Amino acid sequence: MPRPAKPLIRHDAVIETSLRIIDTEGLDAFSLPRLARELNVRAPSLYHHFADKAEILRGIARLIVLETRLPDPETTPTWIDWFVALSLNFRAAVLRHRNAAPVLLQFMPRDVLIQTYDNSARILRDLGIPPAQQVLILDGMDKLTLGASITEAARDPEDANAVFAHVDPEREPTLAEAVRESGLTSDQVFAESIRAFLRGAAPQVSATTPPPALVPAATVGEIEVI
Repeated sequence: MPRPAKPLIRHDAVIETSLRIIDTEGLDAFSLPRLARELNVRAPSLYHHFADKAEILRGIARLIVLETRLPDPETTPTWIDWFVALSLNFRAAVLRHRNAAPVLLQFMPRDVLIQTYDNSARILRDLGIPPAQQVLILDGMDKLTLGASITEAARDPEDANAVFAHVDPEREPTLAEAVRESGLTSDQVFAESIRAFLRGAAPQVSATTPPPALVPAATVGEIEVI
């Protein structure tokens, strides 16, 4: 029998289908046999294109990260606003795929992120922040954003955007009062946490300083973004 002119299994189709299965059925439901049934192929055929399941999971992590966009400079009047928007964009991409969020813990695609880190380092440099301080800021932002996003993804979707959703005013009156007085959603708390971190990490730069000249906001196909 002659071989087909085009491969029956496309790399991008496998990754996209895998992510769709995880989104709809959960991470525990994902397996190579389940994926093969969805693609209408035999499971061993997948090994001609992927070394193992881990390689597919790495592709899923990469796809999630690549959904994030660089902020639009026109909507970020200060340098802190730019970094907050970048963090919120990444968080939104993770929360669109809550079931797949644990994959990022093991397979975070650093190669995809490196250009964004360099972009961010140049912004910090142009603000007058020394190189060693740039590293502290970028590493702190990385840990804060990734950790907060994955933690939020693990919460019950019914409690989405609520801070301390299960606080009981009778048992935890002090916390309940703090939540009530705050009046912030989880998105807003996350954004304020990023702002507070940046103000403390770079106190020598005014919070109202505009961001340096930036590359235009880009689509995933044009630039690799966090």
